[in-house]
Amino acid sequence: MTRTITVVGLGAGDLAQLPLGSYRQLKEADRLFVRTEDHPVLDDLKEEGLQWESFDAVYEENDRFSDVYGTITASLFDHVLKGDLVYAVPGHPLVAEETVQRLLSEQEKNNVKVNIQGGQSFLDPVFASLKIDPIEGFQLVDGTALNGEELELRHHMVICQVYDTFVASEVKLTLMEHLPDDYPVTVVTAAGSSGEKLAEVPLFELDRVTGINNLTAVYVPPVKDEALLTRDFARLREVIATLRGPGGCPWDQKQTHESLKPFLIEEAYEVIEAIDAGDDDHLAEELGDVLLQVMLHAQIGEDSGFFTISDVIGHITEKMVRRHPHVFAEAEADTADSVVTQWEEIKKTEKGETGKGEGLLDSIPASLPGLLRAYKVQKKAAKAGFDWPDEAPMHEKLREELTEWEQELASGNTGAAAEEFGDVLFTIVNLARYHKIDPEEALRRTNNKFIRRFRFIEETVAASGLSMEDQTLDQLDALWEEAKEQGL
Repeated sequence: MTRTITVVGLGAGDLAQLPLGSYRQLKEADRLFVRTEDHPVLDDLKEEGLQWESFDAVYEENDRFSDVYGTITASLFDHVLKGDLVYAVPGHPLVAEETVQRLLSEQEKNNVKVNIQGGQSFLDPVFASLKIDPIEGFQLVDGTALNGEELELRHHMVICQVYDTFVASEVKLTLMEHLPDDYPVTVVTAAGSSGEKLAEVPLFELDRVTGINNLTAVYVPPVKDEALLTRDFARLREVIATLRGPGGCPWDQKQTHESLKPFLIEEAYEVIEAIDAGDDDHLAEELGDVLLQVMLHAQIGEDSGFFTISDVIGHITEKMVRRHPHVFAEAEADTADSVVTQWEEIKKTEKGETGKGEGLLDSIPASLPGLLRAYKVQKKAAKAGFDWPDEAPMHEKLREELTEWEQELASGNTGAAAEEFGDVLFTIVNLARYHKIDPEEALRRTNNKFIRRFRFIEETVAASGLSMEDQTLDQLDALWEEAKEQGL
């Protein structure tokens, strides 16, 4: 036999605002349960002699709201086995009521029918009290699970389920990551009832407001000041579109994918420089410059009608999920090496590599710096088994290439000498790869070291009132050694 749970909304205000049908449903219920009895309608019904069983104690017994809702839902399914019941919740049953959503999703497996009766949500009186029109843009969010990345700062925002000062404090901290500490917010309690209270306070005082309870919501007005939206991705997109659009910047308007290529490379290297310097603020700035390049290319794509930044984001999101089945699916990869191997196998599948058509090394960009490209070429060839088993033959090959280079130099054959020197470098890269040294990174460090020591020589010579040209090579070399001793 299928039992029935009838869910009735208590509305957002007093008993006078409760629909007659809901009032009768509550009065005639043989078995009445309420999520919380802290509601003005129940205060009035108690004076009329109505009795019920509340779940207020469940809140005290659990630390997490998800556990509270799970316990209430399970309890209701247990109670309905003894007969049909009525379950009353604040507001409307389908607005910000997770217990109701759980009842609906689990009713079939529990052989229970869940009927939803009407009820006024708290939103209508909130709109009326604040005198706002949601058609201008509106967002309703849960204060107990507030995600700052999902906030629509340009819309009217109502944060519900701000039950107590602890939740209010969490809401405050999340909002302060996106808004100024003194941004005005309004605490709305018991909207539409005779006990309605509105308190506008600066954001930093949100958790100091007295009287916060289960009928409290927080209203955040839409941000109008564009200066406060600088961290908003949509705002960045608008700025780039404006720069490229009519009346925008002549320089930005004339850029193409081709013209921007050197800037992307330059910005990427400046990111590496910031990482090496250990300067987090500078790193954030330089990463922003790289993002600017991405946004410009995406805007050019959008202006041409080929792709947008949403396509860019969509491609990379899908790729990350697809190539991490050990995270997002059922595959297993317990080590970094196994993750890399899995990644390469998935790439082969995506590209339909069957041993024909595109070669194994064709996917390595020709535009990479020489040392980095050599490293990647050798690494990929090694995965196919084309590699020496140890470093001894690599050293032998290096001596061979050095000899061939010297022979071509002696013969005066400039072109052949350059090619043989390339072979020397290629072999050195192979040795670096064997010892897990990134040759591009190693050379970059050496370049920086040379610059530091040379600057020391310049400053020392200048401090003595002399010029670099006045120094002999032995004198300069002595200063170089001094720089080494100082750890430069």
